[in-house]
Amino acid sequence: VQLQASGGGLVQAGGSLRLSCVAFGSFPTIGDMAWYRQVPGKQRELVASIQRGGTKTYHGSVMGRFTVSRDNAKNTVYLEIDNLKPQDTAVYLCNMRSLLGNSDYWGKGTLVTVSS
Repeated sequence: VQLQASGGGLVQAGGSLRLSCVAFGSFPTIGDMAWYRQVPGKQRELVASIQRGGTKTYHGSVMGRFTVSRDNAKNTVYLEIDNLKPQDTAVYLCNMRSLLGNSDYWGKGTLVTVSS
């Protein structure tokens, strides 16, 4: 299984981005999908997750600015990021877990850089 994330880039504060992550290969039915972010020297942080049925959760710092969604038919998870802030600068990694919870998949991530 390979997860390919895309959509990152350099944007000015206040701008928007849409990240995508697609799963390729052979794998069981996907349950939870999630986005994490990582800054060098800091712990990986869960920013948003979405269950197969559509229930969403967000880290408190991104509420109202980040929107997670998914397309089960395409094995794809999205992250809409609005009103970007310099503190959002990080590598954003996608994670998918099998519906049975016995397999965990990670992508390499996409870099988001926000200039002030």
